[in-house]
Amino acid sequence: MAGTGILILVIIGLFILANAIRILREYERGVIFRLGRLMGTRGPGLIFLIPIVDRMVRVSLRVVTMDVPAQDVITRDNVSVKVNAVIYFRVIDANKAIVQVEDFLYATSMISQTTLRSVLGQVELDDLLAKREKINEQLAKIIDDQTEPWGIKVSVVEVKNVDLPENMQRAIARQAEAERERRAKVIHAEGEYQASEKLAAAAEIIGKTPVGIQLRFLSTLAEVATEKNSTIIFPVPIDLFTPFMKKFAKEEGESKS
Repeated sequence: MAGTGILILVIIGLFILANAIRILREYERGVIFRLGRLMGTRGPGLIFLIPIVDRMVRVSLRVVTMDVPAQDVITRDNVSVKVNAVIYFRVIDANKAIVQVEDFLYATSMISQTTLRSVLGQVELDDLLAKREKINEQLAKIIDDQTEPWGIKVSVVEVKNVDLPENMQRAIARQAEAERERRAKVIHAEGEYQASEKLAAAAEIIGKTPVGIQLRFLSTLAEVATEKNSTIIFPVPIDLFTPFMKKFAKEEGESKS
């Protein structure tokens, strides 16, 4: 009987000791309640509790990555889109995260969804597509301000996907195509303008030297002669015959005199 009693006492002692000792990892903290009263935060390492009297709630201080489900949003210019996001946050005050809110993960998710709908409903579609970084910063600031009383620090909010209606996708594609055509026409016009300036400058220089015109004409003939053509038709500039015409006129005048 005595041996049985000692065995029971040993089992009870081991049970009490097992409930009195906790080991917390480096990224964990334990929020201690003693008879329902908050006693503070302990950890990491070995923690001793008073059995039955103390209760500990583990809290992880690591960064949490949470997907915000796709939300139906009507933008400022009345376009209906589906937008989802991802939020990165961590607990910086374990006491507040346990005492101030019932479930800080669920609460953060809900406040992220409502803020996403509220903020994106105030921007136009073009801004939503083009100014993503600015919108992300605005979302992070608003959510962080609302979760700060819970001991939660929101570091990053990123809008992931913006799903547009099919008709809006076609309209954007047509707009992009028209923009590309406009740029192509502008570039072509600028090229024509620059080429005309160069040609005008070249014509002005050549026009000052009649010999230059002849050299250019002969150069053109040499280029054409390299091609395998059976028949070549080319204009002859009147300036090429000007010296001969002057000489002929001079000789004719001398003969009459």
